[in-house]
Amino acid sequence: MELDGLLGQRVALRHLVGTREGRPLYSDAVGELDVVGDDVTVVTRRGPVRVARAAVVAVRAVPPAVARRAPLAAVSRLEGLCADAWPAIVDEPLGEWRLRSAGGYTGRANSALAIGDPGLPVPAALDAVRAFAERTGTPIRVQVPVGSPWEKAVAAQGWVLDAGHRRGAEVSVQVAALDTLGEREPLDVELPERPDPRWWELVTGGPPTAAERHVLAPETGLVTAFPLLTGPDGTVGGGLRAAVVEDHLHLSAIEVAPAVRRNGIASGLVATAARWGRDRGARWAVLQVALHNTGALALYDRLGFSEHHQYRYLIPLT
Repeated sequence: MELDGLLGQRVALRHLVGTREGRPLYSDAVGELDVVGDDVTVVTRRGPVRVARAAVVAVRAVPPAVARRAPLAAVSRLEGLCADAWPAIVDEPLGEWRLRSAGGYTGRANSALAIGDPGLPVPAALDAVRAFAERTGTPIRVQVPVGSPWEKAVAAQGWVLDAGHRRGAEVSVQVAALDTLGEREPLDVELPERPDPRWWELVTGGPPTAAERHVLAPETGLVTAFPLLTGPDGTVGGGLRAAVVEDHLHLSAIEVAPAVRRNGIASGLVATAARWGRDRGARWAVLQVALHNTGALALYDRLGFSEHHQYRYLIPLT
């Protein structure tokens, strides 16, 4: 039975869990296989299943799982939590929509989040989006979950993909269990509640603008941490931003210095943040990554993230 040859693949694994009246009892686990020493872990949809290698009776590769679309209620809740973790300077309700402006820093903080009922017919709601954008100097842009009734309603009014959006108009929202992320080796770094100048230099390239400071390090009571890895000589290796909102840990601004990439720094930073978030009541991690960023998507897949849903930015034709 070649366990190591199936590492990283989706498998069906049968293992011994005990005996009853002298007869062996077995259980099955289906998911991605990870093997570390004498332990075998299958990362299933319900979480990781860990067994001793000696207890494995049979294992075989199985086809990838059919993707399941997240319920609209779950998409709405997660989008709301992400918006709270990435606060705009101006955030006005339009029914259940959120009109956001943050000095042009990121599409997320400078768009109308269209989830739920805007309290107006959609054409009138989009007129309100235009008026808000003109009043705040924000691009006229709507963020909609892909495949949702809100996307269809906005697109029906002639709004199209914001193909010129510099950071990517189509985004994957990824989630993972913190218990899974925390199993990896953490880094020995401090987790300050406020970023220091070296963190800003790594993430924003220098002192932050007022908009960057508000979004990334708001004075709003948001529970945040800004781990930063530095070498003995003070050189910066990497850092990220972590924010706890309800039962989710929002991860963003994951940066590793080019000279030290591919050394496990990103995974170590994520493991460190996962343990920090878990200690503060979070159970799940969430992050957002543009679909064109295939390198980051591959990294998050290796760490144990999976796609919850996608969203995109729509703009009017005129």
